[in-house]
Amino acid sequence: MILVDVDNVSMSRPNRPLFSDVSVTISTGDRLGVVGINGTGKSTLLSIIAGTRESEGGNVRRGRGVTVAALDQVTTLPAGTVREAVGAGWRGEAALDRLGLGDILEQSTDTLSGGQEKRVALARALVADSDLLILDEPTNHLDVDAIEWLESELRAHRGGLVVVTHDRHVLDRVSSRILELDRGDSFVHEGGYDGYLEGRAAREERAAAHESTRRNLARTELAWLRRGAKARTRKSKSRIERANDLIAGGPQAAAREGDLDLAQLHSGTPRLGDQVVELHDVSIGFEGLVPLVEGLDLLIDRRERLGIVGANGSGKSTLLDVIAGRRDPTSGRRIEGPTVSVGLHDQQGRDLDPKLRVRQAIAGDGAEPDWWDVALLERFWFDKDAQKAPIELLSGGERRRLQLVLTLAEKPNVLLLDEPTNDLDLDTLRSLEDFLDDWPGAVIVISHDRTFLDRTVDDVLVIDKGRAQRWPGGYAGWLEDRQSTSVGSAAKRGAAQTRTDTAAEAAPAVPTPSRRSRSTVRHELKTVERDVRKVEATVDSLRARLVDASTDHEALATVGADLAAREKELNDLEERWLELSAEIEEIDAP
Repeated sequence: MILVDVDNVSMSRPNRPLFSDVSVTISTGDRLGVVGINGTGKSTLLSIIAGTRESEGGNVRRGRGVTVAALDQVTTLPAGTVREAVGAGWRGEAALDRLGLGDILEQSTDTLSGGQEKRVALARALVADSDLLILDEPTNHLDVDAIEWLESELRAHRGGLVVVTHDRHVLDRVSSRILELDRGDSFVHEGGYDGYLEGRAAREERAAAHESTRRNLARTELAWLRRGAKARTRKSKSRIERANDLIAGGPQAAAREGDLDLAQLHSGTPRLGDQVVELHDVSIGFEGLVPLVEGLDLLIDRRERLGIVGANGSGKSTLLDVIAGRRDPTSGRRIEGPTVSVGLHDQQGRDLDPKLRVRQAIAGDGAEPDWWDVALLERFWFDKDAQKAPIELLSGGERRRLQLVLTLAEKPNVLLLDEPTNDLDLDTLRSLEDFLDDWPGAVIVISHDRTFLDRTVDDVLVIDKGRAQRWPGGYAGWLEDRQSTSVGSAAKRGAAQTRTDTAAEAAPAVPTPSRRSRSTVRHELKTVERDVRKVEATVDSLRARLVDASTDHEALATVGADLAAREKELNDLEERWLELSAEIEEIDAP
């Protein structure tokens, strides 16, 4: 049964179009994921499909009697209790419990936090009797257990599904097609996230081939214009116009001008000393209430890559505030090194005056952005036009990206990120992952995005039942042990406890050369890997030059000597890579 047929719809926002000629048909059982960079109109398209907004062009036809349940980025709940807002009897209560809201069923909806309100709205949409379920960033504010439950619910949904999400794991598990919005156009890819990546790569290859052909034709036409008749009037007017078009034309504008060159942002970051932030026997919480976390000892390394995970309400954000120095612990001591400069990007983000323009937000009241401000904005794809735009015209994801830019503009050397993936598009997430991989400071991340954690942290700090326990080896290792524990694997439980206890006992107050931290070794390993790739490219180039210079004895001698030196350098780097790999294996060993 066809639920919704979207035919050549278009939409714009002040000063620029969002998309045009978007066509897609959603039938019963379809699983459609919608992706695209921030500001391309994903949320707008979802509201058009849901019928809460009219398109500026095109047609939207809906099946007779089709019912729709939707979760918007901006939620509005009816007055009353949480239980009444969700409805559906025991099914609604069960959904609220699985989303971590089972203890606030009688709480009034006008007293909820933003995260609680979003989860209540999600439960309301999930339990509604609908033919078409439309979800805009449903994993925001969910913990690991809730996301896994949500995946199972979406897979079991018998109607149609349209979802916008930054969670690549969810996107791959629940979608069978991907609708990509790119530069006002739309493309449909069969399969999940992998299918989208393959389709996008193929399209970019075709664009590159087209541009190569255009350049060759342009050169031919330019040569034609420059020869032959002395007077331009004697040449064919239509061919002159075609030649000029070919010469003036260029490759299709990139979705964003250039890659997100985050590596250049590292310059100017103050160097960290050996002492960063230390927590000694710290408890955190709120006055008069049971502590959220007790007895925590934590030494942050200057190359720290630490993720913090736990259920909603377990104290993750409160702990991050304590690490940042924004909140005092209820007991214990916090010590901060003299070279520390903390940058905190929390879930709320910075307050942004909607009337300010983007360039004013980064420059400060009454000031003009300097070259650094402009370069920073451009590297985060705020081009000259976007820099002049009022903040009130930015999409939710663009605002979140601007808040991240404002944090990085302060050039911290200890970066604390609380759910940084919320509302960011997939391109920004991949680039942010690259940035964190090479960044010279310490990074601590709270996130429920499994892919993001897998790519950015070495260890995780697990908060559970008032205790915080560090797990060496990262998120994937902890999750594997957690899943093994849930099915009653006593052997793996014992091995995990042994590893945790050993790591806790062996952790020195100050890292020693004989037992460096995993994050330090991993950073050096990645540096060596980059050096290996660079030297390999140089060696290949020199070998090609050696063949070209086969009849020039002086060139042969010069290139040969250089090649020998580079090959020795490559051999030394490969030896160092093996040593570092062995060191990481030793650190990870139980």
